[in-house]
Amino acid sequence: MIQVAIAGSSDEKLLPEAERKARAFARALPTDVVLLTGGRGGIMKVVSEEFSKRGGTVVGILPFRDKGNEFNAIRVRTGMDPVERSAVLVNSADVLVVLGGGVGTMIEALMAYNLGVPVVVLTGTGYRSDLLARLASDGYFDHKRNVRVYVTDDPEEAVELALRMAHMKTG
Repeated sequence: MIQVAIAGSSDEKLLPEAERKARAFARALPTDVVLLTGGRGGIMKVVSEEFSKRGGTVVGILPFRDKGNEFNAIRVRTGMDPVERSAVLVNSADVLVVLGGGVGTMIEALMAYNLGVPVVVLTGTGYRSDLLARLASDGYFDHKRNVRVYVTDDPEEAVELALRMAHMKTG
């Protein structure tokens, strides 16, 4: 089974365009994949809510011993701080999709790239993570060319790209 991880802002009051795109992404994601999130609020909660409403399985990879949001079907309480927890999230993913956020979101994207996990960046969210598109202007975050980075401003295309990359990784 494919495991699609998302990275996104934990802000309680999300930027409207980011929330709209995150909900569209969740509605387009097929329910036969497992959705991995950081398990808390903001983009993670919005996507988890939309995906679980349709019968999808959400796994929250939580920092410390947090309970996370109510849409986590499975809660993995890592006992780790949020940055350490991100390593568990990224290493468990077949693909990581960036849905808009700040430094934590960008760290997860760079971590995934460094570990060879394919990355899809959804732009036009209004968050600083939109700038990752400039960093990956040639399809990679750096000269090592570890793994392809795809950029799109369309949530449905982000799903298509994520599934294609995950299928290529899992065979």
